[in-house]
Amino acid sequence: MNSDSHPVRLYATHAWTEDDDYQRLFEFLESARGFTYRNLSRPEACPRTGREAEQSALRSQIDPAEIVLVLAGQYAASPFLIDYQANCARGLRKPVLLLSIFGGAAPPAPSLAAAANEVVDWNERALVDAIRRLTRRATRPRYATIDFTPD
Repeated sequence: MNSDSHPVRLYATHAWTEDDDYQRLFEFLESARGFTYRNLSRPEACPRTGREAEQSALRSQIDPAEIVLVLAGQYAASPFLIDYQANCARGLRKPVLLLSIFGGAAPPAPSLAAAANEVVDWNERALVDAIRRLTRRATRPRYATIDFTPD
């Protein structure tokens, strides 16, 4: 488990912008009860000096992370950058969690699927459980609580 005193350090892929999937991811994570995290990705910090500087900046964002969340929907707009981030994570021995394309319209790119330790759909509970499994080795199942209201 994690607590406020020990948040999961995570990195989410980006192409130097907070696109819809990036924003949606953090909306999902913010709505998760009992889950704290620290976002290490900085899409606003784009170096404007070329591809090598971009790669170096991405690597420095990924390095302190416990897990890298790869957003498959970003691939169509920026295949090189998203592939680079997934491969960099693997090279740094970080677990890679691939979030499928929102709405499930198409399968993720084969290169992303190959880099992933696990693939999840856009479901807050499945996402948080996978993050816990891959970072904190939490394998204990969570059970839903159902409130019954008398008629």
